[in-house]
Amino acid sequence: MNRMRLAVLLGLMALAQTGFTLPPKEIPMNDWRKLTSKEEQVIVHKGTEPPFSGRFNKFTAPGLYTCRRCGAALYRAEDKFDAHCGWPSFDAEIPGAVKRLKDADGHRIEIECAHCNAHLGHVFTGEKMTARNTRHCVNSISMDFVPQADLAKNFERAIFAGGCFWGMEYYLQQAPGVLRTMVGYTGGKTGKPSYKDVCGHGTGHAEAVEVVFDPRRTSFEKLARLFFEIHDPTQVDRQGPDVGDQYRSEIFTLTPKQKQTAEKLIGELKAKGWKVVTRLTPATTFWPGEDYHRDYYLRNGKTPYCHRPEPRFEKGP
Repeated sequence: MNRMRLAVLLGLMALAQTGFTLPPKEIPMNDWRKLTSKEEQVIVHKGTEPPFSGRFNKFTAPGLYTCRRCGAALYRAEDKFDAHCGWPSFDAEIPGAVKRLKDADGHRIEIECAHCNAHLGHVFTGEKMTARNTRHCVNSISMDFVPQADLAKNFERAIFAGGCFWGMEYYLQQAPGVLRTMVGYTGGKTGKPSYKDVCGHGTGHAEAVEVVFDPRRTSFEKLARLFFEIHDPTQVDRQGPDVGDQYRSEIFTLTPKQKQTAEKLIGELKAKGWKVVTRLTPATTFWPGEDYHRDYYLRNGKTPYCHRPEPRFEKGP
């Protein structure tokens, strides 16, 4: 994903906060990690590590940077750039993960982890180093790193199908606490299906979105509520003008708890009068979709034609 597309994504995420505000989950202090004296000097007492000394200064592996004290996700690897300043630099944070406050010197803007107030560093604007014109100058010692391959082990996943995966991803990727989204195919009887295969109605796959999220900031229940509000769960094998079994409404559950939560939400909707047809199916292999499907609406500067948010939990049909 290039920086311009990410800039559009982050702008949309900020706008989405108005309609779908998900407050961060509090992390008890007794769950914080024990800090070394050097870590405490920076994280607690707002010190600064020497330039060019941190382990992440020239680090380029794909994955996520997390708070050293509480483990909350802070930055995506694709937002990191080399500012030649001696400290890791990022031109965007994961929405809602970092808070800004005036530094004690009265001039600079300090940045802290929004979940445990750990000191990270400072943020600067107007330097024109990237298209976003922003530089988060972060101490390596304030962060840990989760490699791309380990994201699912360190965070949580959910898989939703509710019509064209372009529109589903558009809204899900804007939700606070969502770290990654991937469009793809699941629930079918063949391996490695293509878009053409799925549209041929012979594989049984649904167009779906895999979501990796930070449980410190959101939950499966909040994302499932959003899922039911951004598509019409009363339509069978279709979503608006898109007709076919690949457009069915289905949650592919990864744990018994996810299934119980989804059943509870469906019960709430039915009590409101909604004739929900959403299926609940144990998750099987999720096959990533072709590259040209990813971030479709963000790349094309359009909005979904078959998905529209509606507060279904607040009212009946």
